[in-house]
Amino acid sequence: MSLIEALNWRYATKKMNGTKVPQEKVDQIVEAARLAPTSSGLQPFKVIVVTNQELKEKISTIAFGQQQIIDCSHLLVFAAWDNYTPEKIRSVFSHTNAQRSLPADATKDYEDRIISLYTAKTAEENFHHAAKQAYIGFGVAIAEAALLKVDATPMEGFDPKQLDEVLGLSAQNLRSTTLLPLGYRDDSGDWLVNLKKVRTPLEDFVIEFK
Repeated sequence: MSLIEALNWRYATKKMNGTKVPQEKVDQIVEAARLAPTSSGLQPFKVIVVTNQELKEKISTIAFGQQQIIDCSHLLVFAAWDNYTPEKIRSVFSHTNAQRSLPADATKDYEDRIISLYTAKTAEENFHHAAKQAYIGFGVAIAEAALLKVDATPMEGFDPKQLDEVLGLSAQNLRSTTLLPLGYRDDSGDWLVNLKKVRTPLEDFVIEFK
């Protein structure tokens, strides 16, 4: 199945049937998010995988009672860095240089430039930038799930401050950005499953300069 075919197959599943997604498929979806491109390769986000039923139910209560969170097999929480710091940035490049068998100071000039760029901004500005990077991984994960015929429901509808508290994210210098329940559609109970997929017509979606 091509990516276009997979994207035509997928939709924002409204009701899941509780069937477990094989762990190898969940691992592939998380790996796709991990391999997603990010600005300067910093990967300023993490993916939290929740399977504990009691915790999923607790999260549902701060996500407007969305049932997919309770019925899903695995709940992925995307959480971005709350700020860019010199220590975090240098740690990423230290790891990269070691993996590439490069000298520890091989990227020092570039590190210094981006550290200067980020430290001139507020923590809130930096969080929003990091959250944009998390969204790239979020989108790639959704696409991979579709290719694997795993249903996924992208969610922003939750109280991030409450979720951060529930998951203890502040202690890890993270802030939640999005939720992605993974599972399988309930064909008999989902009002959206058989409705036509509708998107903006291509001629209205693309603007060309020739």
